[in-house]
Amino acid sequence: MPSVDVIDLSNKKVGTLDLADAVFAAPVNEALLYEAVRHHLAGTRRGTAKTKTRHEVAGSGKKLWKQKGTGRARMGSIRSPLWRHGGTTHGPQPRDYSYKLPRKMQLGALRSALSAKLRDGELRVVREFALGEAKTKLMRKTLDALEIARTVLLVDNTENRNLELSSRNLEGVKLVASRDVNVYDLLGHQQVLLTEAAAMKLSEGLQ
Repeated sequence: MPSVDVIDLSNKKVGTLDLADAVFAAPVNEALLYEAVRHHLAGTRRGTAKTKTRHEVAGSGKKLWKQKGTGRARMGSIRSPLWRHGGTTHGPQPRDYSYKLPRKMQLGALRSALSAKLRDGELRVVREFALGEAKTKLMRKTLDALEIARTVLLVDNTENRNLELSSRNLEGVKLVASRDVNVYDLLGHQQVLLTEAAAMKLSEGLQ
């Protein structure tokens, strides 16, 4: 059972926390991580690409010349896909790119991502995000004290308005609730900062 230090916002150790083996010491399955990221990105695609068919492009509906007797190929409309400025055949249409990923795969990928972060020393646990006021400068100072240099994912188990307002304007900082943690965010940030309550929630919920 992996044990991690619990720190306060001054980066001082205030205790230890035992985490579930099944969640934070699971084998890292890179194939599952790939599928989870692919699934997330597919769900965020807008799918608004569209071309016009022959029924939607501008142009007269008049027959260009009579059917027989001209020596030319028969032609019924200037909007034909064969013509310049005509419609497009089999072009992209608005669609939904999202698809369902089996729940067991999603949970397995989450366990792999959390285990990889802990293994690489990129996951830390704080007692709580007890900010006295909602100020971005205060949040920046707190992150500097915690030696957060680049991107960080903050995970809290409860609604914390001060934390939300303080962190939303900081580049490379993202706040999510423990129930909304996903593989894409975990892998997309260099460090992960969990509250003690969020770490226990994940340990219990992902077993």
